[in-house]
Amino acid sequence: MSRHAGFVDIHCHLLPNIDDGARGVNEALSMATLAVEESIQTVVVTPHQLGNYAHNSGQAIRDKTVEFRQLMAEHQVPLKILPGADVRIEDGVLDKLASGEVLTLGDHGKHVLLELPHELYFSLERLLRGLRSLGMVGILSHPERNQGLLSCREPVERLVDAGCLMQVTAGSLTGAFGSASQKLAEWALRKGLVHFVSTDAHGARSRQPLLKECYRRVVELTDEETAHALFSKNPRRVSCGQAVPSGRRAIVSPVTPNWYGFAKALGVLRGSVLAR
Repeated sequence: MSRHAGFVDIHCHLLPNIDDGARGVNEALSMATLAVEESIQTVVVTPHQLGNYAHNSGQAIRDKTVEFRQLMAEHQVPLKILPGADVRIEDGVLDKLASGEVLTLGDHGKHVLLELPHELYFSLERLLRGLRSLGMVGILSHPERNQGLLSCREPVERLVDAGCLMQVTAGSLTGAFGSASQKLAEWALRKGLVHFVSTDAHGARSRQPLLKECYRRVVELTDEETAHALFSKNPRRVSCGQAVPSGRRAIVSPVTPNWYGFAKALGVLRGSVLAR
């Protein structure tokens, strides 16, 4: 079995008829089946909460997760799912997290998937401090697709240094969201600023739950140990409510040919041939 078997996806709009993700049980089942084919073992389902989806209550997400888990069992889809949410940052979010009205990932009361408005960036340091006071950790979803951060990357480094974790979308690293997002995602990856790679899947035909291609790309950009951490080890810890090391990862250079060693070996070989 390859090292990449056993992915855990902590950002996926899999639940049917609750947000802009799966548009019915058939599409949701197709997404779940595709996720299994992509070596995804566990999905934390993350319907939108707050913002335009203020009507999505924490209990409704919990109930729908149980219902869809039963439906997958009936259709023999071997995928583990846990409740969670993609939380729009707004006033009052800390109180709603503390009460359980807004969900943490896996419903463990530990990690919060935070979504900025796509059009702008605003400071999150105060929110991160508030989360820490609740014993929670913020995970910023797809920073590489935020227009404010595309214009100025510096806050990404500042947030990571302040203890925020970063989740990059797999499609960004494979170019699905354009070259600007791809460049920012690759920059963050090379700087050791990425802690998770997730699908942010919304459908069975577009924005699918795909990870294998991106895993191979991350191995090319870093190494297999790093890829394993971003696709499996770190997200699995989140799914179990366990701590994930914050801060910057050790920077790993991509594997490149050892041209000096190759040239030296070639010279030795040529010398031995000429001596004959």
